[in-house]
Amino acid sequence: MELAFPLLLGWMGMSIAMAALWWYQSRQGDAGIVDVAWGLGVGLLGTLFCWLAEQGNPSRRLLLASLVLIWSLRLSAHIAARLRRMPEDGRYQNLREEWGANAQRKLFGFFQLQAFWSVLFSLPILFAASNPKPFPGPTDWAGIALWLLAVAGEAVSDWQLQRFRMDPANRGQVCRTGFWYYTRHPNYFFEWLHWWVYPLLAVGAPGGGFALAGPLVMYWFLTRVTGIPPTEAQALRSRGAAYREYQATTNSFFPWFPREKQAI
Repeated sequence: MELAFPLLLGWMGMSIAMAALWWYQSRQGDAGIVDVAWGLGVGLLGTLFCWLAEQGNPSRRLLLASLVLIWSLRLSAHIAARLRRMPEDGRYQNLREEWGANAQRKLFGFFQLQAFWSVLFSLPILFAASNPKPFPGPTDWAGIALWLLAVAGEAVSDWQLQRFRMDPANRGQVCRTGFWYYTRHPNYFFEWLHWWVYPLLAVGAPGGGFALAGPLVMYWFLTRVTGIPPTEAQALRSRGAAYREYQATTNSFFPWFPREKQAI
């Protein structure tokens, strides 16, 4: 199977879907729906790629489609539930203020960029689905174990933060319970860990080494672009000194024991 056809098909579908969602958010005034669409889009693209990769081992393709869909549905459902409970994410509110009269035009470009990234991050899944090696092998078992750890860890992290936020006594405070005691962003850490699953399932596939781009690029995004930087900027605006103290004592990404307070 040539890579070009499934990638082009996936990009066209995501581009149309994101255009429709951009129109919807322009009426609703909440751009956070793009986060729901991104996760769901990657899940649907991954499932499509598993179906199209006919040269891959059928059992691995079935497993892979199941893993991708479960991850996607959990993540998207969690974000969608948060959208119903809360106003528009502060990151998007700030973008609207920064862009002013050009906000909707620039948001359209932003939504289309998410369509492109959805396809790019689905590429490791395509390599894994194309793997013809007998199933299951040692790296398949390792991938399954890592998926269980990563998805469970992210789900627990989200639940811990949601429980903390729902307590009125914690308003304006910083969550330091559970996984949040060891890292400021356990949900991002476990999300990144999840992206190592597909390189493991792609071991032995033609060009399978390219699947490593998934976790490497995701690390850059989470730590430098769309993850930690805007999230922490918003946290500093809303929680001020309490969050600065959290930054001074707790790792931003990789879990570890807190250190004594020190200047940032």
